[in-house]
Amino acid sequence: MSIQQIINQLIKSEKILLASHIHPDGDAIGALLSLGLALEGISMEVVLYNESPIPAVYQFLPSIHRIKKNPGKISEYDTAIILDCSDLGRIGDAAPAVSKIPVLINIDHHLTNTRFGNFQYIDPKASSTAEMVYRLIRQLDIPINMGMAYAIYTGIMADTGSFRFSNTTPAAFEISHEMVTYGADPYKVAHHVYETISLNRIKLLNMLFDTIELSANGKLSVMTLTQNMLDATGTHIEDVNGLINYAKRIENVRLAALIFERKNGAEKNRGRRFHVSLRSDGTLDAAAIASAFGGGGHQNAAGFDIRSSLSEIKATIFDLSHHL
Repeated sequence: MSIQQIINQLIKSEKILLASHIHPDGDAIGALLSLGLALEGISMEVVLYNESPIPAVYQFLPSIHRIKKNPGKISEYDTAIILDCSDLGRIGDAAPAVSKIPVLINIDHHLTNTRFGNFQYIDPKASSTAEMVYRLIRQLDIPINMGMAYAIYTGIMADTGSFRFSNTTPAAFEISHEMVTYGADPYKVAHHVYETISLNRIKLLNMLFDTIELSANGKLSVMTLTQNMLDATGTHIEDVNGLINYAKRIENVRLAALIFERKNGAEKNRGRRFHVSLRSDGTLDAAAIASAFGGGGHQNAAGFDIRSSLSEIKATIFDLSHHL
């Protein structure tokens, strides 16, 4: 589907809900914020929504306060733009209500996208959803201000692992360079995202290190996070973002998994509810593994939800090591 078809629909919209996935990363936040600011710049009525708290490392972004935890009355929207979500359920508890909004526009770069919505703009070759939003903004011919530049730069930088991952393309560098010319300061972004960490997050990291287990062949590492650990350190699930990479960096590890317990996840006869994040060293497809459990993502970063006991989940994940 062409960008122009989406633009034609946007022009007809009166009130637009923009949403990105729960426990947002830099790309989910950057795409949401940049597109929201752009559409406001052409006098469109928009509400920026994310169910989860915004991680502290992204609080420096200009206009970050515009992202709301409450979307308001869903029936008032005629259009919803869902960003960086492989399926609609990724936006969280509001998904059933949002699915009833007359027009759903799906903008994403995940290979495992389910193609939900009335209009889809999917490009797995894009470095990030923020890059795709940049293209949309350019085709809308909306001037890029400093706030938009910071959001786009941060989204691309975060999803490319500070330009280290295999999705770092020439376009990612070119767009990032352009955003710097519009006022985004690379040092400021890197300082906040990678060099600033709270004492509580360090305490949480210390606890996570103590949970690391390796498979017999040393190619799989597993970290475990519980709600009790979050409570004990005064942290939130958003503070875990990126910590799985420590387990991935262990020598000879090809696949790292972080198991964490969802809050209020227990249901009678159905087991506790967990999310499993996967990170690959690039030699295997994490998205394919996640898809086998009903999840999805990228080749190097993916995840899935599962109901079971912690011991059964660990056993299932460690079974994967036989194929590594």
